[in-house]
Amino acid sequence: MRVRFKNLLLFTALAAPAGLAIAQTGTAVRPAPQVQATRPAPPPPAAAQPSTPRPATVQGVPQLGNPQPVTMPAPEVVPPPPPPPVWTMADANQLLLTILNSGREGLDPTDYDAAGLMSAMRSNDPVLLSAAATERFNKLSADFALGHVRGDDKQNWHIPDPDLDSGRQDTLLRTALAQHRIGDALTGLLPTHPQYAALKNALTITPKTESGKINRIRLNMDRWRWLPRDLGERYIIVNVPAFTAALVENGNTISRHVAVAGATKTPTPQLMATATGVILNPWWEVPKSIEPEVRGKAGYVPVKGKDGKIQRWRQPPGPRNALGQIKFVMYNPQSIYLHDTTAKSLFDTKMRAYSHGCIRTEHIMQLATRLLTEGAPAQPAAEGAAAVPAEGQTIWTAEKIKEVVASKKTVQANFPKPLPVYIVYMSSAALQDGSIKDYADIYKKDGKVIAALNDVPRTPVAKAKDKVASR
Repeated sequence: MRVRFKNLLLFTALAAPAGLAIAQTGTAVRPAPQVQATRPAPPPPAAAQPSTPRPATVQGVPQLGNPQPVTMPAPEVVPPPPPPPVWTMADANQLLLTILNSGREGLDPTDYDAAGLMSAMRSNDPVLLSAAATERFNKLSADFALGHVRGDDKQNWHIPDPDLDSGRQDTLLRTALAQHRIGDALTGLLPTHPQYAALKNALTITPKTESGKINRIRLNMDRWRWLPRDLGERYIIVNVPAFTAALVENGNTISRHVAVAGATKTPTPQLMATATGVILNPWWEVPKSIEPEVRGKAGYVPVKGKDGKIQRWRQPPGPRNALGQIKFVMYNPQSIYLHDTTAKSLFDTKMRAYSHGCIRTEHIMQLATRLLTEGAPAQPAAEGAAAVPAEGQTIWTAEKIKEVVASKKTVQANFPKPLPVYIVYMSSAALQDGSIKDYADIYKKDGKVIAALNDVPRTPVAKAKDKVASR
C-alpha cells in the first residue's frame, strides 16, 4: 500500500503543469483544477499598449520569469539648509548702533529690543549672540525696506514693494557679515527719494514737545518706505491730499499739474500702473456704481446683449463727455486713470475731492503731448527729409495730435516709452529749510497709521469699519 501511495505522488508530480508548486506534506494533496487553454486575444494597438509589460503565462497561469526592469524616477535632491549666520562682536556692535539710531528714521528703537541684544553680547555665548542678532536684523531690515506699518493698516494701498523678501533678506545678511558691513547693509534699504531726506531733516530739527508735528512727519516717512526704493528714472506721481500730479525725470520735477481726486464717498485708492499711451476723443464706459445717475439720460448710449437687455451705458466723445478730450491708458484692477474734464472750474477750488475716484488733470493734453513726442524714431531721417517711422511705429507731433482731436475720431496713441504712474497719499511734505507743508487728511487715514506705527492695539470693531471703508 505504501509503495502504491509513493507511485501516486510521483505520477502527480510528473503530471503537474510546469511552474505549479506541490505541497510536500504527509497528507493527500488535491490536484490543481485544470485551466482550459484558450486562444490568446490579439494584442491591442501600439498606442493602447500598457506602459508596464504583462507577465508571461502558461495555460493562463502567470509566470515570474525575467520581468523587464521598471525605471524609477530619481529622488529629488533637496539641498540641506545653510548653517545659521555667525555673528562677531564687531558685527553685533554695528547692529546695536543702527538700532539706537533708528529713531532718526521715525521708528521706535524699543521695537528692536536693544537691551536684549546687549544681554546676548555679554553672555559670551556665540550661539545665543548669533540668534539674537539675526532676529533683530531681520525685523529692522524689514521695517527699513517695507515700512513698520503693514497690511490693512495701510488702508486702500495697492502699490507692491519688491524691495525685500525672505530670500533677499538672508542673502543681504550673509553678505553683510562676510564683509563686516552690517550698518551699511541696513541703511542701504532706506528710501533715496529727496522728499524722504527732507522729512528726516525736518524730524531732526522739530522740538520734541511738538508731538503732533513729529507724528505727522513719522507717518509720512513710513509711507515713503511703503513705496519701491527705485521709482524709475521717469515717472508720474499723484499726491491725493495735495491734489497734484507731477512728471519726474532723473529726480527733477519737469511739470506739475493741478488735479481733482476722489470724493470722500468715492476715495481714490493708492496704486501703481504703467501708462502705455492715451486715447484721444475717448468714450466713457460708465461704471456700474455710477450707472443709476446716467441711466436713460440724453447723451448716453445703452449697450445691449444678445437677449436685447441693456448690459451697460456709454457716453460718446463730445463736448459733454466726462473724460474730456483725452484719457491715459494705464490698466489697473481698480480702473483708475488720469483724464481730462469738462468741469475745468474745479481746478480753481482749494478742496478738490469731487471725482468718482479717477484723477482729473489740468493741462493733461500738454503732458500727453510731451510723452507722445519725446525721443527720436528708430530710423532717423536724412537731413531735409521727412522722418521715417520704424515698422509699426507712429510718429506723433503736436500738430498731428490736434488734428486727431479735431476729427472727433477715437484714436489710441502709444507712448514711445511707457512709464509708471504712482498714486500716493502723503499728507505732509518737507521743504529744504526743514519747514513742513501740511495737506488736509481728506480720507482720515493719518490717525490709524500713527496708531499702527506706535503699535497701539486696535479693537476688532475699528478694524472692521476700516475694511468696509476701504472697499
